[in-house]
Amino acid sequence: MTAFVESPLQLLSAVEAHAAGHAGARTRVLARADVPALSGDVDAVRALGLPPGLDVDVAPAPRRLPHDVVVVGDPFAGAFQSALVRALRPPQRIIVVDDGLGILDLAHRLTSGSSLVRIGAPPGSLRFGLGALAALRMRRVAEDGGLSLCTALPLDPDLRAWLRLLGIDVLEHAFGWLRGRPAADAPAEPTVVLGSALAADGLLHPDRYVAWVRGVAADGPVRYVPHRRHDPRISALLEQAPGIEVDAPGAPVELRLRGLRPGQRVVTLPSAAALTLSRLLVPRGVAVVPHAVPDAWWTDRATPELRHRLRAAHELATLAVASPVVGPSVREVRAAAS
Repeated sequence: MTAFVESPLQLLSAVEAHAAGHAGARTRVLARADVPALSGDVDAVRALGLPPGLDVDVAPAPRRLPHDVVVVGDPFAGAFQSALVRALRPPQRIIVVDDGLGILDLAHRLTSGSSLVRIGAPPGSLRFGLGALAALRMRRVAEDGGLSLCTALPLDPDLRAWLRLLGIDVLEHAFGWLRGRPAADAPAEPTVVLGSALAADGLLHPDRYVAWVRGVAADGPVRYVPHRRHDPRISALLEQAPGIEVDAPGAPVELRLRGLRPGQRVVTLPSAAALTLSRLLVPRGVAVVPHAVPDAWWTDRATPELRHRLRAAHELATLAVASPVVGPSVREVRAAAS
């Protein structure tokens, strides 16, 4: 099996898919060489001790895909779609792993017959056409029983039913490999606030975002963990605020925060991290507190589609915190579907 990853969560998700036995005994993970700081994430994962049969290397984006099993974290990426369309025949099996909330969008687009174009992407005809061709190829792989979604995110039962009708397997995990690693050093503050990329992307008014973090700190000391795509000006403002310790961007939060202790809490705006951390931390007595985005925070750049998607993400995070169940094994998933 070959895995192509280009973000920290994709990397971690590919490791979890291998460790759960979802794609054979040997996996080669190729981390995209031209993504800044991803090599540091590779080092952080290697330092934990890779599961047997797994190798991780840094490499360029693929021009063509292998014919056997392919793991991918971002099926909306132009590099992946071009490689999929150029292939003389598609891979026998494609396993899509988590990358933010993209797997939810992928599931809805596959079931609705839409082109695989990222939310907010410019609606150019060439890009739309490539996404449509990639979607067609992925649906054909699904018809042959070769498409799986491997996720730690809770999927709606109705959506699962539609995916099954298309021939798409849903394989769940709850970060079993990572939970089995030795505990790491973690922030000592009682509250950790996860930084959001929404402000850095110009989707939220920065002053309201900063006021929110300061408001959380009014209840006690806070460790602020910036998103890897962050605005240094926001971090600088928070560094000046009393009661807030600002970290440097670094390894995935699932790695950095797995050592939090019972009684601590993680506060976050809608994000995939709210969902993934609920799997890791809530069973151990660490609270994960998702906050909805008030309407007054949004800028004009936040489209109605994006706002709807993040409202849905908040609802999912609230459900995940209330019921942080451990996902079934691949055998249990296949037995239930048979």
